[in-house]
Amino acid sequence: MMPARTRLVCLLLTLALLVPLSALPGAASPAASAAPAVSAHSAVLLDADSGTVLYAKDADTRHPMASTTKIMTALTALETAGADTVIRVAPEAVGVEGSSIYLTEGEELTLEQLLYALLLESANDAAVAIACGVAGSVEAFAGLMNQKAAELGLRDTQFQNPHGLDAQGHYTTAHELALITRAALENDLFLRMVSTRKTTIPHAGREGVRLLVNHNKLLRLYEDAIGVKTGYTKKSGRCLVSAAERDGVRLIAVTLNAADDWNDHMALLDYGFSLRESVTLCEPDGICLMVPVVGGVGEAVFVGNPQGLSCSLPREHPEITRTVELPRFLYAPVTDGETVGQVLFRCDLDGDGRAEIIGRTPLAVQCGVERAEPDKGFFAWLRALFGL
Repeated sequence: MMPARTRLVCLLLTLALLVPLSALPGAASPAASAAPAVSAHSAVLLDADSGTVLYAKDADTRHPMASTTKIMTALTALETAGADTVIRVAPEAVGVEGSSIYLTEGEELTLEQLLYALLLESANDAAVAIACGVAGSVEAFAGLMNQKAAELGLRDTQFQNPHGLDAQGHYTTAHELALITRAALENDLFLRMVSTRKTTIPHAGREGVRLLVNHNKLLRLYEDAIGVKTGYTKKSGRCLVSAAERDGVRLIAVTLNAADDWNDHMALLDYGFSLRESVTLCEPDGICLMVPVVGGVGEAVFVGNPQGLSCSLPREHPEITRTVELPRFLYAPVTDGETVGQVLFRCDLDGDGRAEIIGRTPLAVQCGVERAEPDKGFFAWLRALFGL
């Protein structure tokens, strides 16, 4: 039998989950900055956590995107082949115009090494080497890139090559390029690469190594920057995708054809951080509930949240409510760690009276219960009769 004190504690915790969750106490939120004026023809600022657009300027118009193409090149390659895959440089990858690390035919590098060259030095020869090594040809790899774009639900993005040199039918929009970047940043290796300022890779057939230096100056200019990619052709103008993270909030900024892209991005990121904050919805193991068990050696089990949860919200957000979804009872056996329910967190962000789900966390059994063996026969009847 569970002690009365324990049952009372769990009852109080259960009731606490049925009332609104107020904003956490803390210092007053800083005033939001004014929306910046940017030099770019197209621009967007995205909250990477929720996908919310915080700023847009002609964000849905198709434009060439130069070497920011390589964000999708890297994402496609990482989802198609292992980072340790050894790639033999094809003849098509030798002497590609534009940025290069001067690959030689037949030299061998891992996909990871070529991706560092692609993302830091913006090497077009590395892009072709990756495409041929992963898919057999530039055309086949571009097909994989377009397939990934379709999986992401993009309608105004199309790729003809893996490097971003000007080509008919090679385009995206500021908004869709931000969505590509959002997906790429979920890959830990991609994030590690685009946040690297410099590294080295082998120089096949020669002594020494190739030094790779990241072209993204925001890694030095902006304290919270974590990536991601520059680009330029005469047709596209200066293109830049950046990401930054501060106090649990991650932002993605994109500018296409910008005369002053570095300053555009710093202004956009400052603006975004003035609008958003990271809110802790629950701490790990911060929820404790009790669920009755039928047919078990124990009467009930404790359930809780093994993981914490936070999300990015407007600094002046409405109250957050949370709802428990749990069965009224469980049937034994119940195993340790078994997910039996969830807690949903909601907030009326649109102000229309309909709170949307902003997060959810599973509820798992903390200590399992075995099935009780039923008593059988005459002796079981006697034990029951005399209370034994």
